[in-house]
Amino acid sequence: MKKINLAVVGATGMVGRTFLKVLEDRDFPFEKLFCFASKKSAGEIVVCKGKEYVVEELTEASFDQDIDIALFSAGGDISLKFAPIAAAKGVVVIDNSSAWRMDPNVPLVVPEVNPHVLKNHKNIIANPNCSTIQAMVVLKPLYEAFGIKRIVYSTYQAVSGSGVKGVYDLEEGLKGNNPLSCYAHPIAGNCLPQIDVFESNGYTKEEMKMIDETKKILEDDALKITATAVRVPIFYSHSESVNIELEKPFEVEAIKSLLSSSKGLVLQDDPANGIYPLAASAAGTDPVYVGRIRRDESLENGINLWIVADNIRKGAATNAIQIAETLIERNLI
Repeated sequence: MKKINLAVVGATGMVGRTFLKVLEDRDFPFEKLFCFASKKSAGEIVVCKGKEYVVEELTEASFDQDIDIALFSAGGDISLKFAPIAAAKGVVVIDNSSAWRMDPNVPLVVPEVNPHVLKNHKNIIANPNCSTIQAMVVLKPLYEAFGIKRIVYSTYQAVSGSGVKGVYDLEEGLKGNNPLSCYAHPIAGNCLPQIDVFESNGYTKEEMKMIDETKKILEDDALKITATAVRVPIFYSHSESVNIELEKPFEVEAIKSLLSSSKGLVLQDDPANGIYPLAASAAGTDPVYVGRIRRDESLENGINLWIVADNIRKGAATNAIQIAETLIERNLI
């Protein structure tokens, strides 16, 4: 794999620091690394592959340097402003915010699922929502083998999905302080059936992201999808109960065999011996884990799945870096 010059935008944030860790873990082949953040964070030192880097303030001139790929995780407003600037200067932006996901001209990519859309990139590529990413790795092989009529998502999402403020609220809540710096209610010892703001249809923005992004990634606007997204008091890894109505009849063992051989997936399905995906076990790892696979006996061709992944790694940093790897492997940069 050829070496390229890489930038990390938002390098001092939770996902930004995980970018640096995943680059190191995967031995990503960069020649030069540029680290950008806000004026407040400029001058901080970050480390990747044993080397220290001084964080620079992000400005409109930042991309005048020789940069091939920029990994963005600095929020939607920053992405809306700076991604087009970088793209116009020949930099391929892989953006972790929601700013570009539903733009019809921007590929929304999970590398195990739809790498073919990368060939149409115009220097901006969107990383899907963390909860969408892990679901797609499981749903795509099922969609191809059996067809899908309907999906019911129920998610149990870690506080790290809210960034450092969500982690702070849980840390302090576990001490009995219960601050409300991030959430409308205390998160410690609680489950909050609200992630992001409510929209006019009664769904939250997070729930609509899952619905809309699933249709875009699977390239099927006719899919019937509903979702309920819940914030739970754990630090890392999102868990999802997914109920699917397939188009074709199936055998449960055939589903297990298919998923066990699918890229990016680890099958953990021996409930009699207490083996199924766990948030604590997934934390700090890159695969998507699937288990509790069983027929939905209330519905013809229905099946239930339990899906778990680290939301900061596979749900954000790792997926973005896998996109970068795919661009290099396919000579798309």
